[in-house]
Amino acid sequence: MLTEAIADTAVRVLETTGYAGAVALMALESMVVPVPSEAVMPFVGFQVVDGHWHWAAALAFCSLGSGIGSLLSYAIGYHGGKPLVLRYGRYLLLNPRDLEETERFFRHSRGFWTIFIARFVPVVRHLISLPAGAGLMPLPPFVLATLSGATLWNGFLLYCGMKLRERWELVLQYSQQLDIVMVALMLLAAAWYVRRRLGRNASA
Repeated sequence: MLTEAIADTAVRVLETTGYAGAVALMALESMVVPVPSEAVMPFVGFQVVDGHWHWAAALAFCSLGSGIGSLLSYAIGYHGGKPLVLRYGRYLLLNPRDLEETERFFRHSRGFWTIFIARFVPVVRHLISLPAGAGLMPLPPFVLATLSGATLWNGFLLYCGMKLRERWELVLQYSQQLDIVMVALMLLAAAWYVRRRLGRNASA
């Protein structure tokens, strides 16, 4: 399965590159790249249990990677969001008014909690930094929400890895099931969005 293949790759990378590899993988995890943290952090926990890494350093470096990846995605959204909407938005059923609404949303306190909660949601956490950047969310609350949520989530998976050293397939099994559910919900949400946008455009 795809998740297992990604996990095997993550294992090899972490074995050969150490903390630097963990930073790189978690940076990719926070961008639009199919590197789920569920396939990285448990193995980091194995490294800790085996005595190769220290848990505090492991968590710090992994959260650093999450922050780097999120900031890169934020920068892409911040600098490219408006031009992309103006040029290609009509193909995605978007218009400048939608961008203005996004900006208002992420400038409000709701933006902080949206970013924080998104760090715990599969698929969403790969994408959420892009609209935050496009919505011109202030950088300090974005960084605080990202690092807080990422550290809690990474710490949970690290703990799971430490406790399930000999049964890591179990972690992947349940994470796969959760990912399937979340992807299904995302598809339903996308279908609802398209239907709503078409209805709005038709009545405009």
